[in-house]
Amino acid sequence: MNDMTRPLRVLDAQSDRLELTVPAVDSAALLQGRRELVIRHGAVMYRLRLTASNKLILTK
Repeated sequence: MNDMTRPLRVLDAQSDRLELTVPAVDSAALLQGRRELVIRHGAVMYRLRLTASNKLILTK
């Protein structure tokens, strides 16, 4: 397992224990140096953009 696919550690508030259930992908791996990309989800297209203030925006 590499850093891009390592599960995110999530705190379970009810039991105060860490759950290792949410996989994480680095945004740089998705964008590969670009400022935006299109994600196809079934028949719907989404645009993921990196803003000038280094935030991510996902639009339909």
